[in-house]
Amino acid sequence: MDSVDELLRLTAGYAARFHATLDERPVRASATFDEVRAALGGPLPERGSAPSQVVSDLIAAAEPGVVGSQTGRYFGFVIGSALPASLAADWLATTWDQNGFSVVTSPAAAAAEEVAAGWLAELLGLPDGVASGFVTGGQGANTTAIAAARQHLLALADWNVAEEGLNGAPHIRVFAGGERHVTIDRSLRLLGIGTNALTVVSADDEGRMRADALRDALADGAGPTIVCAQAGNVNSGAFDPLVEIADACGEAGAWLHVDGAFGLWAAASPRFRHLVEGSERADSWATDAHKWLNVPYDSGLVFCRHPQAQADAMAVAASYLQRGGGRSPSDWVPESSRRARGFAVWAAVRALGRSGTANLVERCCDHASTFAALLAVDPEVEILNEVVLNQVLVRFGADDELTREVVRRVQEDGTCWLGATEWQGRAAMRISVSSWRTTEADVERSVAAILEAAAAVSGALR
Repeated sequence: MDSVDELLRLTAGYAARFHATLDERPVRASATFDEVRAALGGPLPERGSAPSQVVSDLIAAAEPGVVGSQTGRYFGFVIGSALPASLAADWLATTWDQNGFSVVTSPAAAAAEEVAAGWLAELLGLPDGVASGFVTGGQGANTTAIAAARQHLLALADWNVAEEGLNGAPHIRVFAGGERHVTIDRSLRLLGIGTNALTVVSADDEGRMRADALRDALADGAGPTIVCAQAGNVNSGAFDPLVEIADACGEAGAWLHVDGAFGLWAAASPRFRHLVEGSERADSWATDAHKWLNVPYDSGLVFCRHPQAQADAMAVAASYLQRGGGRSPSDWVPESSRRARGFAVWAAVRALGRSGTANLVERCCDHASTFAALLAVDPEVEILNEVVLNQVLVRFGADDELTREVVRRVQEDGTCWLGATEWQGRAAMRISVSSWRTTEADVERSVAAILEAAAAVSGALR
């Protein structure tokens, strides 16, 4: 036990020092994949090493390849930092090493998930009585939700998909916008529905599904129907017109799923709640707590208005799987053995409360607006989207290569990190503000680095 105590103290001490240096560390990784692989690699060890040596070697080899996504100047991929309370709770989850499968394997893990999910459903403005499940991320949440939709709709058509499968089943129609997230397509592949079942509905210049086009498409046919709407476009941050989409789904008898990996969190803010108006009328929802709630990976969530459909699609039973009193998490998600994800989410909500969650969302959105305003002062900079949330799309000059080179230089510089994308057929810089750590000073420092890189690229091309 003395060696375990020493090992944990060593690791905790390193973690504290790591966090203390975040403001000074470059946001980019300082080593390449090949360099880290070489440092970690070598022949299979014949003999074991002392745990303290193992941890020290891991730190020395891996830290140069660590990206500073915990800093306030990481603006890539809608990745939030881990709140201190959720970070500590995640350590406890590992310390307790609970299997989040069921009430029997861990009453604590099961209870934490039920309480945390209930709090989140209230924060996100979802109806009373929704079912919930903790999954890895948006992919798992979308897949679970569409599986529940498949179960429910085919049952209404007198087809038991759990027993009969899809061979010979009624055809399921699926509708999603032209700017849907790629996880929707993968979910259709995983569930055997197939992407050929998908009708792509046209989107406007901000990436919002056109409700009139959806209504016309729904009228052109019949049968079990799923509509996948989006709350927060991954590039522009725009929201599909959820009220009009919900109206169209109601008229057509379609299942409405809302993919709101980060955008659904707008519901937690009085200032931005109007963006998700209509989402409360959906049948299922997907979101990520490791995005805007700022908890450690992995922590996606699925919610469903039809608990029986979700349970029928997901639950398992066997003679050795002892049941206990209470809600077993495995009845609602595809996974069995897994870590206890609810502790970190419970801690985040307990630490922030309703007002703190709203403040986190609003602060990030304000920073995004500041990014757009400060960058737009430069006549060579074009802001490509209407900044309605936390996403900013930036273009430099008229040449795609110029924009890509600016992104490359900013990433290489290390002051901040942001990504490249394409929007409406044009190269763009994509800025996503999602971290509780980001300050006005971080934004100003990052803007200066971006404009410096843009000036250097422009000068080199003259």
